Amino acid sequence: MKNMNQPILTQVQDRIGTIILNRADKRNALNSEMVEEIKIALSSFSTNPDVKVVIIKAEGPAFCAGADLGYLQQLQSNTYDENLEDSRNLKDLFYQIYTFPKVVIAQIQGHALAGGCGLATVCDFSFAVEEAKFGYTEVKIGFIPAIVKVFLLRKIGEGKAKQLLLDGDLITAQEAKEMGLINWVVKSDELEEKVNSYAQKLIRQNSGQSMRLTKEMIALVQEKSLVDGLDYAAQMNARARGTEDCQKGIAAFLNKEKLTW
Repeated sequence: MKNMNQPILTQVQDRIGTIILNRADKRNALNSEMVEEIKIALSSFSTNPDVKVVIIKAEGPAFCAGADLGYLQQLQSNTYDENLEDSRNLKDLFYQIYTFPKVVIAQIQGHALAGGCGLATVCDFSFAVEEAKFGYTEVKIGFIPAIVKVFLLRKIGEGKAKQLLLDGDLITAQEAKEMGLINWVVKSDELEEKVNSYAQKLIRQNSGQSMRLTKEMIALVQEKSLVDGLDYAAQMNARARGTEDCQKGIAAFLNKEKLTW
């Protein structure tokens, strides 16, 4: 666990790497330092053999309120090139999570707004409490939800994405689930247990290598034509057959042996 004054905290336990947003007094609003620290933590977890699943959660009543207001004021005096560099920093974080070689779960204990909603969007799975609200409010302050839009269109489709991005209103956790923005809505006193239980299920039951390759394919196949996508899938299928995990899994299945990954 890192120093409590840090923008994030990290820990590794039971094959789970946890990133804790630690700016509760700022509703865990994103600034350049927090974004950079999350990226560093993810890079560390990506090569850590003791980490098979990553959980992103937060301190305080809010999951993440988007960009820090003081930070936004500072950006107004930046040049275009300075703002572009900063924007690319957030883009790199979202892309890192989306293409991360291990499953990433968002544990959402409070509101996830604007960039905070984007952070939840790019995670593979998300659990939220019933009281949490979600939304992309950028259009209400003359800004645009530019980066997250790329991922949101993939996740929930154009129609629902337009409703969220052009309307700008907040929605409930249940509405977010119905739109496909999040996966599960749970009671607040069950959130921690439900997330950890699901993470442990993935850890025990599934090959880490198989989950990595499946995530990779989901990210890449959508940009290919039908013919190219199928050819890519056939190549990945053949590649997977030769892996140690596949050979181990098939042998255990044929021999009716219990397999724990």
